[in-house]
Amino acid sequence: MSHHLFILSPSDVPLYQLTHQSSRPAPSTTSALSSNLPSWSTSAFAGTVAALSGASSSERPSQSVSGASGNRLSVGSGLDRHVVQMIANASLDVIEETMKMNGGMYMKSIDKFNEWTVSAFVTPGNTKFILLHEGKNDDGIRTFFMDVWEGYVKTMMNAFHTAHTPIRSGVFDTRIRASAKKHL
Repeated sequence: MSHHLFILSPSDVPLYQLTHQSSRPAPSTTSALSSNLPSWSTSAFAGTVAALSGASSSERPSQSVSGASGNRLSVGSGLDRHVVQMIANASLDVIEETMKMNGGMYMKSIDKFNEWTVSAFVTPGNTKFILLHEGKNDDGIRTFFMDVWEGYVKTMMNAFHTAHTPIRSGVFDTRIRASAKKHL
């Protein structure tokens, strides 16, 4: 099960990005489309059924395809980075609407895109922490956001870091990865 964390400045400029692969098993979900088809058809057309049901490309086998220049390209080897970024950016409008209606900092499961659920945390300074996740772990996600906020505040208090610029601190990255491993 994978988790994708994005930290965005108040002007929605990306400050930090983390992809974490959890060792915890993903909840098994069967697609409504594949459950209505006979077993011979789902095995013969597994890629098509997976694509239509919204399964992530990490569940599909990797294929090698020749590109226009003759180079070998790997297709389906994992969820493409730009797709994950698109999902996070698309959820920004929902985050802003939820912020107006709800005064809380933590917003659990505010948006859903296929198997991805979006949770968010907004600091008092309007910095947004966006987490894309597949499973349901509300307490762990809340605790993870609190650890990220603590690390973010410590980084912003650092005299050698300029506010609203990308975070490149090795210490920050190590602490966030350790927290993700512990709570997610």
